[in-house]
Amino acid sequence: MSASRLRLNPSQTVALWLGSRHIVDKLDVHEVQMLSSTVKVDSSARDVGVVVDSRLTMSDHVASVCCSAYYSLRQIRPVMQSMPLRRWSRRVLPVA
Repeated sequence: MSASRLRLNPSQTVALWLGSRHIVDKLDVHEVQMLSSTVKVDSSARDVGVVVDSRLTMSDHVASVCCSAYYSLRQIRPVMQSMPLRRWSRRVLPVA
């Protein structure tokens, strides 16, 4: 990594053990030595907006997307309540 002038940031880096639930639960390692830094092992990590968990089930990602969608919908609600019904009904398209 030093040849490409990249440095590891241990506060933003996590390690994942990938495998089945039975194998991952047997592991008792909480930190991994990488280069000259110690990196913590976690059960899930976020990279480029996708949450990856140690079993590759995408359940953490789905929960994260649902949480952010629910938050966005809750932010829209007061705006829609302050507008007259006929005004926002033209902007909302029915789901086919």
